[in-house]
Amino acid sequence: MENSFFNSPKSLLRLSVAVAVATILLKGYAGWLTNSMGLISDAMESFVNLASASFALAMVTIAARPPDAGHPYGHHKAEYFSSGFEGVLIIGAAVAIIWFAALRLLQPQPIEQLGWGMALSVLSSALNGALALLLFKAARVHRSIALSADARHLMTDVWTSVGVLVAVAAVALTGWLWLDPVIAIAVGLNIVREGFKLVWRSSQGLMDEALEPESLAALQAALDRFKAQAPEGDRLRFDDVATRRAGQRLFADLHMHVPGDWSLQRAAALRDGVEQALMDAVPGLRVTIQLLPLNMEARAVLLEQEEGA
Repeated sequence: MENSFFNSPKSLLRLSVAVAVATILLKGYAGWLTNSMGLISDAMESFVNLASASFALAMVTIAARPPDAGHPYGHHKAEYFSSGFEGVLIIGAAVAIIWFAALRLLQPQPIEQLGWGMALSVLSSALNGALALLLFKAARVHRSIALSADARHLMTDVWTSVGVLVAVAAVALTGWLWLDPVIAIAVGLNIVREGFKLVWRSSQGLMDEALEPESLAALQAALDRFKAQAPEGDRLRFDDVATRRAGQRLFADLHMHVPGDWSLQRAAALRDGVEQALMDAVPGLRVTIQLLPLNMEARAVLLEQEEGA
């Protein structure tokens, strides 16, 4: 599955680079034909698509590297740099769009060759929309923030293009030349909002954000089922569950308390069963379970309780 073209994150990002080049040509030509600031601003954002897809491809390649002596937990967080970089690029492009649109607002200019310009813009938007849907699906399968960020950006680009086309058509119908740069400014503000959202998501990932509530609920349900089904379930206790996400990897740490008179072999065998139950509940999860005797807390927990007293 991983080797097939449409299921490989790197192959999809290479496709995203190719589509970005195509949309730059289509939208740039549409902007040149029509002299519309709205279409020109739409073309400018496609340059951001190209840069962000290229950087995402580089970061996904790094994230796929195996653990080494300097990075024993792997390189998975590299994808968060991709998302943050894309957010910064989007904000920069939006500022440029707003600036040039404001200049055009002071000196409105007529729109030309509307038919060809709109046709080229619709074609480029269709390419971006199809690719965005493909990336969204792949992002869920691979739990890739880089693919998700690229998909969100492309979908924002699609809606931006729809707004620009409506505005350009309105200018042609009403003759209100000021409407074209005003819509371009609105496009820029919307892009700023999307850019800040991407930067925020990236920062949360770099800060070891916990798993989403659905995954946490699945973990707790798996622990409850295990206790209910295991013969020793009434003699087990789980606590101090901590989770984090690092790119495509999901991690969970917890304590499992067992009777102190158990043999190490018996406790370890039961721990293996718990780990498997949790990994079945949340695909892609890596679990670390610390064994403790009942009625004994981990030293770190005791220290925290003493400090809080």
